[in-house]
Amino acid sequence: MSGVGNWWVNGEPAESVSILDRGFTYADGLFETVAVRDGKPRFLDYHLERLSDGCRRLAIPYPAGVTDELCSIAAGCRFGTAKIILTRGAGARGYAPPEKLASTRVIGLIAAQPPARLAYEAGVAVRFCDTKVSANSTLAGMKTLARLEQVMARAEWQDAHISEGLMCSDDGLVICGTMTNLFFVANGRLCTSDVSRCGVSGVMRRVVMEQAGECGLECIEVDIDRQDLYQVKEIFLTNSLIGIWPVRQLQDTGLEIGSITRRLMAKLVAIGVTECAI
Repeated sequence: MSGVGNWWVNGEPAESVSILDRGFTYADGLFETVAVRDGKPRFLDYHLERLSDGCRRLAIPYPAGVTDELCSIAAGCRFGTAKIILTRGAGARGYAPPEKLASTRVIGLIAAQPPARLAYEAGVAVRFCDTKVSANSTLAGMKTLARLEQVMARAEWQDAHISEGLMCSDDGLVICGTMTNLFFVANGRLCTSDVSRCGVSGVMRRVVMEQAGECGLECIEVDIDRQDLYQVKEIFLTNSLIGIWPVRQLQDTGLEIGSITRRLMAKLVAIGVTECAI
């Protein structure tokens, strides 16, 4: 495997797409980031379900072969990150989609290293970002290729001690991290930010909500503003690659790693998210 990874475009080894591809010209497409552990893509069914739903919502043809290609490329990889990128395909100049659609699928695998153990044992420090998440219910929940807001938010800090930045909507509601979903505990209930107007409905977010239900924890989707989040005593972040990161510091405010966070981390370990083991 090369330093840039192992990449396939429409079923053939390649490291480039057409300059006319609408994913390149307009960010007209979707992507999935999948953890590969011991040669197997983790929670692949959930990733493909979200990808298929996004294709339906965006009217992009869902291509055959994605599952077989991803499983083939992942075989033999002990610890890696797979990417599925799906675009509307190549087209002429202009926003109007071509009459005959032929989606482009890009599948790649990059070798990775396990996240630092300290993040799970002691928790992570997070900050608020100035860059906002735009509200658009038409695109909410999907993982579209348009990630410029997240790029700008992540460029706001270089401090290696800050692991993630939280992003708010224009009306001050805390929506997500640059690469994570947000969970917190309030009044004894597990809560996660509502992503029906903006933000991504993460695969690990879904898994955590399901695991919470299995152990009798009520989990609700709510709105919370930036100032009210400081009153919360237990916060954690999720994504497909890290599982759960407990938050030990929000800006300059210290937090305890709570029992619910630890309980859910143990649940994830039991179903194969071994990064969460402490």
